[in-house]
Amino acid sequence: MSGGFDLRTEPWITVRLLTGQSVCVGLCELFKRAHEIEDLEIPVPPAAAGLMRILAPMTARIATDGEDRLDDPDVAEDIDDWSDLRDRVLKAGRFDPRAVDAYFGRTDLEGRFDLFHPERPFLQDPRLRAECVDAKGAPNPSGVNKLVMGRPTGVNGAVLFGHFTDTAPVPVLAAEAVWHLIAQLYYGPSGQCTPRRITEERTGSTDAAPLRKSVSYFPWAPDLFTTLVLAVPSPPSGVDWTAPDACPWEDGLNAPLGPLPPLTWPGRMLTGRFRHAALLVPSEDGRMVMDAYLTWSTHEPPQTVRDPYQILDRRKDNNFQPREADGARALWRDLDSLLLKDSRQDARRPPALEHLPRWLLPRLRVRAYGFDQDGQQKDSVWFRATSPQVLQWQEENDAQMAHHIKRCHTAAETTGDRLDFAARIAWKIATDTSVDPSPKAKIKLDARKPGPWASAALTRYWPAAEKVFWQLTDPDRTTTQADRPFIDAALAALDEAIGQANRADIRVARARHRARGLLLALLQPSTTH
Repeated sequence: MSGGFDLRTEPWITVRLLTGQSVCVGLCELFKRAHEIEDLEIPVPPAAAGLMRILAPMTARIATDGEDRLDDPDVAEDIDDWSDLRDRVLKAGRFDPRAVDAYFGRTDLEGRFDLFHPERPFLQDPRLRAECVDAKGAPNPSGVNKLVMGRPTGVNGAVLFGHFTDTAPVPVLAAEAVWHLIAQLYYGPSGQCTPRRITEERTGSTDAAPLRKSVSYFPWAPDLFTTLVLAVPSPPSGVDWTAPDACPWEDGLNAPLGPLPPLTWPGRMLTGRFRHAALLVPSEDGRMVMDAYLTWSTHEPPQTVRDPYQILDRRKDNNFQPREADGARALWRDLDSLLLKDSRQDARRPPALEHLPRWLLPRLRVRAYGFDQDGQQKDSVWFRATSPQVLQWQEENDAQMAHHIKRCHTAAETTGDRLDFAARIAWKIATDTSVDPSPKAKIKLDARKPGPWASAALTRYWPAAEKVFWQLTDPDRTTTQADRPFIDAALAALDEAIGQANRADIRVARARHRARGLLLALLQPSTTH
């Protein structure tokens, strides 16, 4: 039997203390020292986004004012009572060590935080040893490369993040394997997977994980204690208070062929929507993960629930969907959707950013974790970003500033779209002799041949636009017209993209003039924002 890896005490969560020192802690130390910790430093953002959803219900079980806990249904049914309780917890300044020990020492949870427990390994399904087998009944694991985000899989897998192959798999440290286990459960792919046989049928397909291709937003405080308490979402309306709430490590193993349990608050809402099942294969000493099983956990239709950390965008059919992660999109471009009330735009603010204590707003930033993926198998890039202290500008606290932020962002996006169009027009004029370059001539663009100038111009524009945006957020500039500074940035980006060497070419000169005219047209009164 291999050694265990107790997540309560083993160091696996990398954090930065308020002193600036980086250390690795287990769950118990994380909660007991949360007031001494400044930030999480997990290097895999999808794992960090998932970990925050795991820590939030743990926080709700632990956070208490001495009488009531944050997950107490009797308190949570009234949002004002619950908010008052949260304020009392926050003003205590730290988690009660006795409450931490009481939760992680519960007798019914014994062994549930062991990554390699033979019967109930943390966030895993031990039945996969017997259910993921080949036609001859031999074990059929998925491979450790399938577990680790960023590694290629298959004999001909693309080498993107390192030279790993399935023919010579490299084990992963147990502490790091937890990160990738969490990332897979929250961001794993859809489509073909390792087959799992429960009945006579051997099924090998799965749905996408609940957070796939999305970005998450959390209120972020100067210390982890405050961040974790604020990460506990306020109780949503319509909660079924009659059903007991449980996280996977607090509940029995799921029924893969049975109906899904109700989505209760906060545990199942945040940790009970997995579409994948996993099982790690440890080394003899329990320090490494040598192999892994990854397969489906249910084929029941996914339950509909509002994730508390996501922006929802209105689709063309007027329904809403989570905002998709875009590795090329900076966090400032999302700020108006985080500051404005839902009723004023085609985006809905994350519920976790609602009902924040006003006395804390001047200290709060926004942390974003995203994973740019497609809906199936392709992973592009993950990212982490943190804003300055912007939540003090939420509409209910500072309406003038919130609407100024909206105007600035709208001006930036409108100018960016026009720059893209203008640069494509310029390329068409410069390279197609059949095109009439006169200002009023209509030019038909070929989407398959955008030319290099548009991409080059936007690559230069967006960093410059970000600098302009933050300059415009100076409270003394809330009455400043937002359009002109962004247009100036776009004109400079256009000139840099076209380049100085081409100025002698008359067609390039005409193309540049036409493109600049298209940008300057945004300043006309009919299109001024």
